[in-house]
Amino acid sequence: MEIIRPSAVAGLFYPADTDTLNHIIANELDKSVSSTPLTPKALIVPHAGYVYSGAIAASAYRYLKPLKHTISRVVLIGPSHRVPFDGLAVSGADWFETPLGLVAVDRHASSSIMSIEGVHVLEHAHAREHSLEVQLPFLQYLLDDFKIVPVVAGHASPQLVAQVLESLWGGPETLIVVSSDLSHYLNYDTAREIDAETSEAIINLDNHLIDGYHACGSVGINGLLLYARRHQLHGQVLDLRNSGDTAGKKDSVVGYGAYLFN
Repeated sequence: MEIIRPSAVAGLFYPADTDTLNHIIANELDKSVSSTPLTPKALIVPHAGYVYSGAIAASAYRYLKPLKHTISRVVLIGPSHRVPFDGLAVSGADWFETPLGLVAVDRHASSSIMSIEGVHVLEHAHAREHSLEVQLPFLQYLLDDFKIVPVVAGHASPQLVAQVLESLWGGPETLIVVSSDLSHYLNYDTAREIDAETSEAIINLDNHLIDGYHACGSVGINGLLLYARRHQLHGQVLDLRNSGDTAGKKDSVVGYGAYLFN
């Protein structure tokens, strides 16, 4: 019997209605236009509600449009917001569900990284976690036939994440997506200062500065930066804003950044 991980945050972080969801994604992508073609190997994107960070995420996902038939596997790494644990958690599910349908889990790839110490199946880390789920509708909208390797990060080292990435890196068929928001609940000006510092570290591939104060997904970010530095990838900032710029007040904001590595 196949196992489906049902949507946990449809109707909360993004619309539960299929047509509305498709319309919002299309609108955000249409507004996010670039004249510079880039082929990403990895992206860092935010995971707040679409009204807050959807436009920032779209600034990265727009680069997948020409890769509709190229990318067949997406490795998703996002932080655990609800369940504390050590290591990295994969899912035993066969499918992840959103209002746009089912996304297949690459069970072979998930099983292959189970031999790495610190990686284990932890279903309750995935059950209510939004950091991976909110990425799926963008991927479903843009890609054709693809599978995911969903990884929720607990307390883990950059070296562990880099080891997992080494195992799953693959070729042009594989995309890495690290899910993370930036600073949390600072005033607008302070957040802009801290998030600019974080962005500089990201594009400089510096995995020593960023901690949970700078980004909730610091574990995945630092692992990606470590791996990217080893393999001479180049990073760039695509968008950098916060909830005070999109849909919130400016006295207490959450930062959002989008980054591309190739």
